[in-house]
Amino acid sequence: MRVLLVEDTTGLGEAVRDQIYEDGHAIDWVTSLRFAETSMLNTTYDLILLDLMLPDGNGFSFLKKLRKAGSSTPVIILTARDQVSDRIEGLNAGADDYLIKPFDLSELSARVSAVARRYRGNPNPLVKIGHLEVDLNEHRLKSKGQSVELTAREWAVLEGFFQRPGTLLSRSQLEDRLYQFGAEIESNTIEVYISRLRKKLGREAIVTVRNMGYRLETNE
Repeated sequence: MRVLLVEDTTGLGEAVRDQIYEDGHAIDWVTSLRFAETSMLNTTYDLILLDLMLPDGNGFSFLKKLRKAGSSTPVIILTARDQVSDRIEGLNAGADDYLIKPFDLSELSARVSAVARRYRGNPNPLVKIGHLEVDLNEHRLKSKGQSVELTAREWAVLEGFFQRPGTLLSRSQLEDRLYQFGAEIESNTIEVYISRLRKKLGREAIVTVRNMGYRLETNE
C-alpha cells in the first residue's frame, strides 16, 4: 500500500513514517497542503494520513476539496483537537477515521489496516488466495500451509497482488509500490522481486503475461 502522510511536526512525522515503513508500506511524507496537492497530482495513494493544523491551511478544507473532486481515497485524520465537535466535523467532511494525538503507533497500524481492508471490500484480515493464506494485520503468510518470511519490499510488491487478485499488474504499477523504500528503481528491479517471490511461494504463484505484466494466480 502507498501512503501519503501530511504532518508538519518533525518528531511525529518521523515516527509515523518509520512505523508505516516497518509495517511494509511505501510512504511519502510532506509538511504542507501545497506539497500534498502536488504529490497527489503525480502519484496515486491508497491512504492519506492527514494533520489538521498545517502551515498553509486547515486539513478540513483540504479533505472537503478532495471529496468534492470525487476522490474516494481513504483518509485518517491525525490531530490534537480532541473535541467531539471536531471529530464530528472531520467525519462529516469525509474522513474514514480520527486518531487523537498523542497516540500509540501500534494503534495507528491497526487503524490503517482496518481502513485498508474496508476499502478492499473485505473487513476480514485473514485472506485466502489460491494456496496462499495471508494475515494482513500481522503480515504473516503461508504457502501450502508453510510459513513464509518476506522482506518489506517483497511485501510491498505482493500486497499489490493481494489487493487485486487475478488482475494483471503492469511493471510500472509494481514499481510505484517500491519508490519510497530508499533504492533507485533499476530496469530489472521488478523481475528480481518477482523471482524472489516465486522462489518463496512457488513458481506457479505469479504468472507472467509477456510485454504486459504479472498476475497472481488465484487457483489452488
